[in-house]
Amino acid sequence: MKKVAVILSGCGVYDGSEIHEAVLTLLAIEQQGASYRCFAPNIEQHHVINHLTGEVSETESRNVLVESARIARGDVEDLAELRVDDYDVLIVPGGFGAAKNLCNFAIDADNYTINEQVLAAAQAFAKAEKPAGYMCIAPALLPLIYPQGIQGTIGTDTGTANLIAAKGLVHNDCQVADIVVDNAHKVVTTPAYMLATSMSEAAAGINKLVKSVLALS
Repeated sequence: MKKVAVILSGCGVYDGSEIHEAVLTLLAIEQQGASYRCFAPNIEQHHVINHLTGEVSETESRNVLVESARIARGDVEDLAELRVDDYDVLIVPGGFGAAKNLCNFAIDADNYTINEQVLAAAQAFAKAEKPAGYMCIAPALLPLIYPQGIQGTIGTDTGTANLIAAKGLVHNDCQVADIVVDNAHKVVTTPAYMLATSMSEAAAGINKLVKSVLALS
């Protein structure tokens, strides 16, 4: 049975992992006959968003690992414990947490950097030539992990794509139900909720991504 490491970035589209994307990913992994383990960095979130009002909480702070445990039903490990030799594939769902907690693309798109633990884990898979899947805004991480010229997609948003391309991503426009495969680096990307207007739309691309990235392993 192939084993997948999934990196989460909290719980909630506006300040953590996109919950639908994360759950659809875990479901797709199981449906493909593989197993998964969730990981998250043990760090404070960039900020906390009230998902009912969309407002930033001025008094609340939350931990990315603790919040990720909500999605993983408590079964999540500190990212520092991730060992690449134990897994065949890496998958990173999106949500603003990927752009606020795993890196700071949402805060400084012109000069963004990636969390050191996330970088170490993702580069370990890249150096081991193990496949990886990134969805939604998570492909913003790719040019900080892989060499210049890595192929990927965040959908069809030219402005966002150009900001990531400035770091070295070769962006491919892609519709919600499709994927972009960089065979040279064994990286698969899909737009998910960068374009999806429903869970069914998001699932179409996510299912393809999971199937494709497992096939590369």
